[in-house]
Amino acid sequence: MKLGVFTTLFSNLPLAQALEYFKSLGIEMVEIGCAGYPGHAHANPEELLGDKGKLAVFQKTVADAGMEISAFSCHGNPLHPNQEIAAAFDQGMRQTVLLAEACGLHQINTFSGCPGDWEGAKYPNWVTCPWPDDFLEILNWQWNEKLIPYWKEFVAFAKAHGVTKIGLELHPGFCVYHTESLLRLREAVGEEIGANFDPSHLVWQGIDPVTAIRSLGDAIFHFHAKDTKIDPANTARTGVLDTKSYGDVLHRSWVFRSVGYGGDAAYWKDIISALRVIGYDYAVSIEHEDSLMSQNEGLRKAVALLKDVLISEPTGAAWWF
Repeated sequence: MKLGVFTTLFSNLPLAQALEYFKSLGIEMVEIGCAGYPGHAHANPEELLGDKGKLAVFQKTVADAGMEISAFSCHGNPLHPNQEIAAAFDQGMRQTVLLAEACGLHQINTFSGCPGDWEGAKYPNWVTCPWPDDFLEILNWQWNEKLIPYWKEFVAFAKAHGVTKIGLELHPGFCVYHTESLLRLREAVGEEIGANFDPSHLVWQGIDPVTAIRSLGDAIFHFHAKDTKIDPANTARTGVLDTKSYGDVLHRSWVFRSVGYGGDAAYWKDIISALRVIGYDYAVSIEHEDSLMSQNEGLRKAVALLKDVLISEPTGAAWWF
Protein backbone atom coordinates (compact mmCIF):
# COMPACT_ATOMS: atom_id res chain seq x y z
CA MET A 1 0.00 0.00 0.00
CA LYS A 2 1.08 3.56 -0.64
CA LEU A 3 0.35 6.70 1.33
CA GLY A 4 -1.77 9.14 -0.66
CA VAL A 5 -3.77 12.33 -0.31
CA PHE A 6 -6.81 13.93 -1.93
CA THR A 7 -5.29 17.14 -3.27
CA THR A 8 -8.48 19.20 -2.87
CA LEU A 9 -7.20 19.78 0.67
CA PHE A 10 -4.84 22.37 -0.84
CA SER A 11 -6.87 23.63 -3.77
CA ASN A 12 -5.68 27.10 -2.77
CA LEU A 13 -2.13 26.20 -3.85
CA PRO A 14 -0.80 25.69 -7.39
CA LEU A 15 -0.41 22.00 -8.19
CA ALA A 16 3.40 22.06 -8.21
CA GLN A 17 3.55 23.75 -4.81
CA ALA A 18 0.99 21.36 -3.32
CA LEU A 19 2.87 18.33 -4.68
CA GLU A 20 6.16 19.61 -3.28
CA TYR A 21 4.59 19.90 0.15
CA PHE A 22 2.99 16.45 -0.04
CA LYS A 23 6.30 14.94 -1.11
CA SER A 24 8.06 16.52 1.88
CA LEU A 25 5.67 14.60 4.15
CA GLY A 26 6.45 11.27 2.51
CA ILE A 27 3.25 11.02 0.48
CA GLU A 28 3.60 8.86 -2.65
CA MET A 29 0.26 9.08 -4.49
CA VAL A 30 -2.24 11.84 -5.22
CA GLU A 31 -5.95 11.72 -5.93
CA ILE A 32 -6.84 14.75 -8.00
CA GLY A 33 -10.24 16.41 -8.29
CA CYS A 34 -11.40 17.08 -11.86
CA ALA A 35 -15.09 17.94 -11.67
CA GLY A 36 -18.20 18.06 -9.50
CA TYR A 37 -17.98 18.79 -5.80
CA PRO A 38 -14.14 18.45 -5.61
CA GLY A 39 -13.74 21.12 -8.28
CA HIS A 40 -10.89 21.18 -10.79
CA ALA A 41 -8.29 23.50 -9.24
CA HIS A 42 -5.45 21.10 -10.05
CA ALA A 43 -6.77 19.44 -13.21
CA ASN A 44 -9.40 21.00 -15.45
CA PRO A 45 -10.29 18.35 -18.05
CA GLU A 46 -11.74 20.87 -20.50
CA GLU A 47 -8.49 22.85 -20.55
CA LEU A 48 -6.13 19.87 -20.52
CA LEU A 49 -7.99 17.95 -23.20
CA GLY A 50 -8.19 21.03 -25.40
CA ASP A 51 -4.48 21.85 -25.23
CA LYS A 52 -1.84 19.13 -25.62
CA GLY A 53 0.79 21.51 -24.31
CA LYS A 54 -1.07 22.09 -21.06
CA LEU A 55 -1.67 18.35 -20.71
CA ALA A 56 2.05 17.67 -21.13
CA VAL A 57 2.89 20.28 -18.49
CA PHE A 58 0.36 18.73 -16.09
CA GLN A 59 1.82 15.25 -16.56
CA LYS A 60 5.38 16.52 -16.20
CA THR A 61 4.50 18.40 -13.03
CA VAL A 62 3.24 15.20 -11.41
CA ALA A 63 6.18 13.14 -12.69
CA ASP A 64 8.79 15.71 -11.61
CA ALA A 65 7.34 15.62 -8.11
CA GLY A 66 7.92 11.86 -8.03
CA MET A 67 4.21 11.21 -7.57
CA GLU A 68 1.72 8.74 -8.97
CA ILE A 69 -1.93 9.58 -9.58
CA SER A 70 -4.16 7.09 -7.75
CA ALA A 71 -7.43 8.33 -9.29
CA PHE A 72 -9.18 11.29 -10.83
CA SER A 73 -12.23 12.26 -8.76
CA CYS A 74 -15.44 13.85 -10.01
CA HIS A 75 -17.98 13.34 -7.23
CA GLY A 76 -21.43 14.57 -8.18
CA ASN A 77 -25.06 13.65 -8.72
CA PRO A 78 -25.59 12.77 -12.39
CA LEU A 79 -29.11 11.56 -11.53
CA HIS A 80 -30.28 14.84 -10.00
CA PRO A 81 -33.94 15.46 -10.99
CA ASN A 82 -32.99 18.95 -12.15
CA GLN A 83 -31.82 18.10 -15.65
CA GLU A 84 -29.40 21.01 -15.90
CA ILE A 85 -27.67 20.02 -12.68
CA ALA A 86 -27.59 16.34 -13.70
CA ALA A 87 -26.17 17.17 -17.13
CA ALA A 88 -23.39 19.31 -15.64
CA PHE A 89 -22.31 16.53 -13.29
CA ASP A 90 -22.54 13.94 -16.07
CA GLN A 91 -20.46 16.06 -18.42
CA GLY A 92 -17.80 16.53 -15.74
CA MET A 93 -17.67 12.78 -15.14
CA ARG A 94 -17.31 12.02 -18.85
CA GLN A 95 -14.59 14.61 -19.27
CA THR A 96 -12.81 13.05 -16.31
CA VAL A 97 -12.95 9.67 -18.05
CA LEU A 98 -11.45 11.22 -21.18
CA LEU A 99 -8.69 12.86 -19.13
CA ALA A 100 -7.96 9.53 -17.46
CA GLU A 101 -7.67 7.96 -20.91
CA ALA A 102 -5.27 10.69 -22.05
CA CYS A 103 -3.11 10.09 -18.95
CA GLY A 104 -3.18 6.30 -19.15
CA LEU A 105 -5.17 6.07 -15.92
CA HIS A 106 -7.86 3.42 -15.58
CA GLN A 107 -9.68 4.65 -12.50
CA ILE A 108 -12.04 7.42 -11.42
CA ASN A 109 -13.93 8.08 -8.16
CA THR A 110 -17.41 9.55 -7.86
CA PHE A 111 -20.86 9.12 -6.26
CA SER A 112 -23.67 6.88 -7.48
CA GLY A 113 -26.15 9.74 -7.63
CA CYS A 114 -29.69 9.97 -6.28
CA PRO A 115 -32.83 10.73 -8.35
CA GLY A 116 -36.02 12.37 -7.21
CA ASP A 117 -39.22 10.41 -6.56
CA TRP A 118 -40.86 10.97 -9.96
CA GLU A 119 -40.08 12.49 -13.36
CA GLY A 120 -41.25 15.94 -12.32
CA ALA A 121 -39.35 16.10 -9.02
CA LYS A 122 -37.19 19.10 -8.16
CA TYR A 123 -34.90 17.56 -5.51
CA PRO A 124 -33.28 14.18 -4.80
CA ASN A 125 -35.12 11.81 -2.47
CA TRP A 126 -32.89 9.52 -0.39
CA VAL A 127 -35.03 6.61 0.84
CA THR A 128 -33.99 5.08 4.17
CA CYS A 129 -37.06 3.17 5.41
CA PRO A 130 -39.40 0.53 3.92
CA TRP A 131 -42.70 1.78 5.31
CA PRO A 132 -45.13 3.30 4.49
CA ASP A 133 -45.05 1.34 1.24
CA ASP A 134 -44.70 4.53 -0.78
CA PHE A 135 -40.99 4.59 0.07
CA LEU A 136 -40.29 1.16 -1.41
CA GLU A 137 -42.18 2.15 -4.55
CA ILE A 138 -39.93 5.20 -4.85
CA LEU A 139 -36.81 3.11 -4.21
CA ASN A 140 -37.72 0.51 -6.83
CA TRP A 141 -38.45 3.24 -9.38
CA GLN A 142 -35.14 4.96 -8.64
CA TRP A 143 -33.13 1.78 -9.09
CA ASN A 144 -34.94 0.21 -12.03
CA GLU A 145 -35.77 3.31 -14.05
CA LYS A 146 -32.85 5.62 -13.23
CA LEU A 147 -29.84 4.22 -11.38
CA ILE A 148 -29.21 0.92 -13.17
CA PRO A 149 -29.90 2.22 -16.72
CA TYR A 150 -27.65 5.25 -16.15
CA TRP A 151 -24.73 3.23 -14.86
CA LYS A 152 -24.99 0.58 -17.56
CA GLU A 153 -24.62 3.29 -20.17
CA PHE A 154 -21.89 5.17 -18.30
CA VAL A 155 -19.84 2.00 -17.71
CA ALA A 156 -20.00 1.23 -21.44
CA PHE A 157 -18.69 4.74 -22.17
CA ALA A 158 -15.92 4.43 -19.58
CA LYS A 159 -14.80 1.01 -20.83
CA ALA A 160 -14.64 2.33 -24.38
CA HIS A 161 -12.10 4.87 -23.12
CA GLY A 162 -10.02 2.52 -20.99
CA VAL A 163 -11.52 3.28 -17.58
CA THR A 164 -12.32 -0.07 -15.99
CA LYS A 165 -12.58 0.90 -12.32
CA ILE A 166 -15.26 3.32 -11.15
CA GLY A 167 -14.95 3.77 -7.39
CA LEU A 168 -18.25 4.87 -5.89
CA GLU A 169 -17.93 6.49 -2.49
CA LEU A 170 -20.42 4.93 -0.09
CA HIS A 171 -22.07 8.13 1.03
CA PRO A 172 -25.46 8.75 2.69
CA GLY A 173 -27.71 10.89 0.54
CA PHE A 174 -26.96 8.79 -2.53
CA CYS A 175 -28.42 5.46 -3.67
CA VAL A 176 -25.14 3.66 -3.01
CA TYR A 177 -24.29 4.36 0.61
CA HIS A 178 -23.36 1.03 2.25
CA THR A 179 -22.10 -2.47 1.47
CA GLU A 180 -25.40 -3.94 0.26
CA SER A 181 -26.25 -1.10 -2.11
CA LEU A 182 -22.77 -1.14 -3.67
CA LEU A 183 -22.88 -4.89 -4.26
CA ARG A 184 -26.42 -4.62 -5.64
CA LEU A 185 -25.38 -2.07 -8.27
CA ARG A 186 -22.20 -4.01 -9.07
CA GLU A 187 -24.22 -7.17 -9.68
CA ALA A 188 -26.68 -5.31 -11.91
CA VAL A 189 -24.13 -3.35 -13.93
CA GLY A 190 -20.77 -5.14 -13.87
CA GLU A 191 -17.42 -5.50 -12.14
CA GLU A 192 -16.34 -2.07 -13.34
CA ILE A 193 -18.40 -0.76 -10.42
CA GLY A 194 -16.55 -0.84 -7.10
CA ALA A 195 -16.00 1.15 -3.94
CA ASN A 196 -13.96 4.18 -3.08
CA PHE A 197 -14.05 2.95 0.51
CA ASP A 198 -14.26 5.71 3.13
CA PRO A 199 -14.81 4.36 6.66
CA SER A 200 -15.87 7.76 7.99
CA HIS A 201 -19.23 7.57 6.19
CA LEU A 202 -19.91 4.07 7.49
CA VAL A 203 -19.06 4.53 11.17
CA TRP A 204 -21.91 6.90 11.98
CA GLN A 205 -24.35 4.51 10.28
CA GLY A 206 -23.30 1.82 12.77
CA ILE A 207 -21.30 -0.15 10.19
CA ASP A 208 -18.03 -1.77 11.25
CA PRO A 209 -15.40 -0.85 8.63
CA VAL A 210 -13.47 -4.12 9.00
CA THR A 211 -16.61 -6.21 8.44
CA ALA A 212 -17.51 -4.06 5.42
CA ILE A 213 -14.01 -4.42 3.95
CA ARG A 214 -14.14 -8.20 4.26
CA SER A 215 -17.62 -8.23 2.70
CA LEU A 216 -16.62 -6.11 -0.29
CA GLY A 217 -13.30 -7.85 -1.01
CA ASP A 218 -11.98 -7.11 -4.48
CA ALA A 219 -14.83 -4.68 -5.09
CA ILE A 220 -12.71 -2.10 -3.21
CA PHE A 221 -10.88 -0.04 -5.83
CA HIS A 222 -9.64 2.91 -3.78
CA PHE A 223 -9.48 3.89 -0.10
CA HIS A 224 -10.07 7.18 1.71
CA ALA A 225 -8.39 7.61 5.10
CA LYS A 226 -10.74 9.74 7.19
CA ASP A 227 -12.12 9.39 10.71
CA THR A 228 -15.47 10.02 12.35
CA LYS A 229 -15.94 10.75 16.04
CA ILE A 230 -19.32 9.98 17.55
CA ASP A 231 -20.32 12.18 20.48
CA PRO A 232 -21.99 9.77 22.93
CA ALA A 233 -23.84 12.48 24.86
CA ASN A 234 -25.35 14.17 21.80
CA THR A 235 -26.11 10.82 20.18
CA ALA A 236 -27.87 9.58 23.30
CA ARG A 237 -30.09 12.65 23.12
CA THR A 238 -30.76 12.99 19.38
CA GLY A 239 -29.50 9.87 17.57
CA VAL A 240 -27.15 9.88 14.58
CA LEU A 241 -29.48 11.37 11.95
CA ASP A 242 -28.11 14.86 12.48
CA THR A 243 -28.71 17.77 10.09
CA LYS A 244 -26.84 20.42 12.10
CA SER A 245 -23.89 22.10 10.38
CA TYR A 246 -20.61 20.19 10.38
CA GLY A 247 -19.13 23.27 11.98
CA ASP A 248 -21.41 22.94 15.01
CA VAL A 249 -19.08 20.45 16.68
CA LEU A 250 -20.35 21.11 20.20
CA HIS A 251 -23.90 20.01 19.39
CA ARG A 252 -23.56 17.47 16.59
CA SER A 253 -23.97 13.73 17.18
CA TRP A 254 -20.85 13.03 15.14
CA VAL A 255 -18.18 14.91 13.22
CA PHE A 256 -15.48 14.07 10.72
CA ARG A 257 -12.01 13.99 12.26
CA SER A 258 -8.47 13.62 11.05
CA VAL A 259 -7.06 10.09 11.13
CA GLY A 260 -6.39 9.07 14.73
CA TYR A 261 -8.99 11.36 16.31
CA GLY A 262 -11.95 9.05 15.76
CA GLY A 263 -10.24 5.70 16.05
CA ASP A 264 -6.86 5.07 17.63
CA ALA A 265 -3.81 3.37 16.11
CA ALA A 266 -5.17 -0.09 16.97
CA TYR A 267 -8.40 0.71 15.08
CA TRP A 268 -6.43 1.79 12.02
CA LYS A 269 -4.14 -1.24 12.25
CA ASP A 270 -7.23 -3.45 12.08
CA ILE A 271 -8.49 -1.57 9.00
CA ILE A 272 -5.14 -1.76 7.19
CA SER A 273 -4.81 -5.44 8.09
CA ALA A 274 -8.30 -6.13 6.72
CA LEU A 275 -7.32 -4.41 3.47
CA ARG A 276 -4.25 -6.64 3.37
CA VAL A 277 -6.36 -9.76 3.94
CA ILE A 278 -8.56 -9.02 0.90
CA GLY A 279 -5.52 -8.29 -1.26
CA TYR A 280 -5.86 -4.50 -1.50
CA ASP A 281 -2.48 -3.01 -2.35
CA TYR A 282 -3.11 0.50 -3.59
CA ALA A 283 -3.56 4.04 -2.32
CA VAL A 284 -4.53 4.96 1.23
CA SER A 285 -5.64 8.47 0.32
CA ILE A 286 -6.00 10.96 3.17
CA GLU A 287 -9.12 13.11 2.98
CA HIS A 288 -8.92 15.75 5.69
CA GLU A 289 -12.24 17.34 6.71
CA ASP A 290 -11.65 18.06 10.39
CA SER A 291 -13.20 21.33 11.54
CA LEU A 292 -11.04 21.32 14.69
CA MET A 293 -7.71 21.33 12.84
CA SER A 294 -6.03 23.40 10.17
CA GLN A 295 -5.29 21.90 6.77
CA ASN A 296 -1.67 21.63 7.75
CA GLU A 297 -1.99 20.12 11.22
CA GLY A 298 -4.71 17.66 10.31
CA LEU A 299 -2.74 16.33 7.35
CA ARG A 300 0.53 16.05 9.24
CA LYS A 301 -1.06 14.13 12.10
CA ALA A 302 -2.84 11.78 9.70
CA VAL A 303 0.42 11.13 7.86
CA ALA A 304 2.27 10.43 11.12
CA LEU A 305 -0.25 7.81 12.26
CA LEU A 306 -0.63 6.14 8.89
CA LYS A 307 3.10 5.84 8.36
CA ASP A 308 3.20 3.67 11.46
CA VAL A 309 0.29 1.42 10.51
CA LEU A 310 0.59 1.00 6.72
CA ILE A 311 1.83 -2.37 5.49
CA SER A 312 4.00 -1.85 2.43
CA GLU A 313 6.35 -4.78 1.94
CA PRO A 314 5.39 -8.07 0.23
CA THR A 315 4.36 -10.73 2.69
CA GLY A 316 6.67 -13.46 1.38
CA ALA A 317 6.62 -17.07 2.52
CA ALA A 318 5.40 -18.07 5.98
CA TRP A 319 8.91 -18.51 7.34
CA TRP A 320 7.86 -19.53 10.86
CA PHE A 321 6.54 -22.99 9.96
